[in-house]
Order: sequence, then structure tokens, then C-alpha cells
Amino acid sequence: MDDMNKYLRTNDYLLFDVKERVARITLNRPDKRNALSPAMLAELRDAMTEADARVDVNVVILEGAGKDFCAGYDLAGAYAGFKDGEAPPWDETQYRTLNGTIDDDCWNMEQTQKLTITMFDMHKPVIAKVQGNCLAGGTDLAMLCDFIIASQTAKIGFPAARGNGTPPSQTWLYHVGPQWAKRILMTGDNLWGKDAAKLGLVLDAVPAEKLDDAVNELARRISFVDADMLSAHKRVINMAMELQGARTLQRFAVEMDARAHLCQGPRRKQFKSDMAEQGLKVALKNRDEPFGDGMVKAHWLNEETD
Repeated sequence: MDDMNKYLRTNDYLLFDVKERVARITLNRPDKRNALSPAMLAELRDAMTEADARVDVNVVILEGAGKDFCAGYDLAGAYAGFKDGEAPPWDETQYRTLNGTIDDDCWNMEQTQKLTITMFDMHKPVIAKVQGNCLAGGTDLAMLCDFIIASQTAKIGFPAARGNGTPPSQTWLYHVGPQWAKRILMTGDNLWGKDAAKLGLVLDAVPAEKLDDAVNELARRISFVDADMLSAHKRVINMAMELQGARTLQRFAVEMDARAHLCQGPRRKQFKSDMAEQGLKVALKNRDEPFGDGMVKAHWLNEETD
């Protein structure tokens, strides 16, 4: 196999392609709405590192196959938890567990964070192309990219904040400011792509049929700039975010999420019980039903403009 294509052999959950200085990395679990698993995130880290290392790549596009960008973490898989008295599928005497101490929880989430933070740390710019659902863990990925372009009808938010925890990757503050970050997280309500653009959460929102063209054109324009120059721009701006506390906030967010997982409030306990006894679909329905359509309502935000 050609050396430039050797990376493709290792992908079970991603597609990887390079053309005209643009690497395209595609989350490829459309039947699961591109829900994130530890294996997928490890592949994503490796793919981003591969793109960053290649001299034929100046910019990266991150997208999701099918109707959705990413609906979040795979709650029906490794994040589903276990029924009372049920043993996890590994030796608890040898490894930390997902249902262990608060420090175990922090440690496990820090390992995940090391995989997702790659987009922020890598030298080359990354554009997130967002369509359909971009929820919970999906926002963790998109908001660590350098640009987000969304369809106007994309649904973006963190509904898990209603009863599951606080985002362990906390970049909402840097995108929308403190009041809107609180408004979104304290209700778990979602934003339409067109409204996310008005808040500055995404760079632009376009009709769904124009999304590919908008993303490809931005990538094309960026790709004409030398990689060294692109790196200089990205690293200066990201360092400014670090000076504002972005790195420290990520670690603190993990610790607060671990603390939130210990919450014994009625909504948290109900979700865990529903997951264990009736499954994900019922758990999500019971969690979200009181919020109606779950979309952010604000007069100026939802007002139609020319």
C-alpha cells in the first residue's frame, strides 16, 4: 500500500482523505448518529495527529457521516453504567472503574480529554462542519475546533446538563460569554444553527444544501496560506485563551463534572434508574419531556431577519 495511504488501514470508525491541501476526517457511525466511543476518540486523536504531521495538509475538515455531526457520547455503551450489584466487564482489582471513586471518575475523564484536546493543541486549523444533531459530547468536539460552520437547522446544545453532569470540556464561556453559557447549561436547551451564529457560537450558519460549499470554500482559502503561517496565527490566539485560563478551566470542569456525577437529586437518580431498568430511550424521554421542544427562546435571537 502507498505510504501516503497507510493510515487508512487502521480506521474502524473514521474516514480519512486528503485532497488539495485539505484533510477530511469523517466520524463514521451514522447508524449511531456518530455517537462517541473511546475507540472512536482514540482514532480521532490519531487521525488529527496524522493530518498535523503531513506536509500535504494545511487545513482539516471534521464532519459526521449521515444526518448528524455527532449526537454525543454513546450512553448505551461504555457510558451507560451498571445495575446495582452488576460487575463491570474488567477486573476491578487491576484498573480504575467508571463507577469507582471521584478520583477514578476524574482520571477517566482526563484520559478522554487528552484525546479531544488534540484539535486545540495541533498546529493546523480545523473546521467543524455541523449538520443535524451536535449535542453534548458532540459540542465538545466542535467547540475545540478553530471554526464551526453549521447548517441553519443544526441543533446544538448540551441537554445532558439537565441531569447527567456539567460539560467536562468547558469552552462555552469563550464562545458565548458568561450569561449565555449559564443560560444554555442551566436549562440544557438547544440552539438552532441560525441562532448559534447570532451568538457567535458558530462562525456562520447557511442553508443545509449550501453547507458543503461554505465549508469547502473556507478550507480552500485557508489552504493557500503556508502551514507555518497558519500555525503562527492559531498558536498566538490559542495562547491568549490559555492566558485567560482555558487550560486550567478544562481540568476544573472535569472535577466539577465528577462532583456532579455524585449528585443524589431526584432527576439524577431517576435518570440512572431509568437507564438501568428501562434503557436509554426511556431515560432521555423522562429527562427531557418537561422542557418541551427544548429550544432556546429569546425574542431578539429568534426574530427573523432578512
